[in-house]
Amino acid sequence: MSATHNSGPAAPHWRGVHKALADPLRIRLLEALWETPQSARELGERQALPADRLYYHLKQLEAAGLVEIAEYRPLARGKVERVYAPVVGEPPGDAATPAELAEFLGAMLDATRADVNAACRARQDGARREIDLHRGAVRLTDEALAELRGHIERLTAASGDRDAPGTWTRVLVAVVDLQDRPPS
Repeated sequence: MSATHNSGPAAPHWRGVHKALADPLRIRLLEALWETPQSARELGERQALPADRLYYHLKQLEAAGLVEIAEYRPLARGKVERVYAPVVGEPPGDAATPAELAEFLGAMLDATRADVNAACRARQDGARREIDLHRGAVRLTDEALAELRGHIERLTAASGDRDAPGTWTRVLVAVVDLQDRPPS
């Protein structure tokens, strides 16, 4: 999700998005659903949590308009399970308040911290895990910023084939102005 790019007026349902994603577990659930629609049972297996613990979080994501029930899958003895899928839509952009953006970023950083810690523990146990962190500052004109955003979108699209072989890798890119931009 891009929290800085806004292509038009925000839909009212985005007001609750940042609150819904303020929990790192909900970010992980949404990311897992971006890979493939799944039931709470499947998500629980993936997160090593009981499915019962996930229903509250899935309800929060559903209330924020981020996920929906894609189908009802039949189970044994006439029972059914809900299969959740992400709702595709435009990111909230500049419609979020500073507090909502800060809370959302904090949750993203918490989820990323957990990913880095898990990768470090796996490396200590002999697994092969790559971790690359980069932080820098550059001067960008409005045109260069637009070009950078375009490059990031193209790289993500070119690398984002969910059916291709490879290792799932978390990529987090933040583009934040450190000072006011001159009027255009």
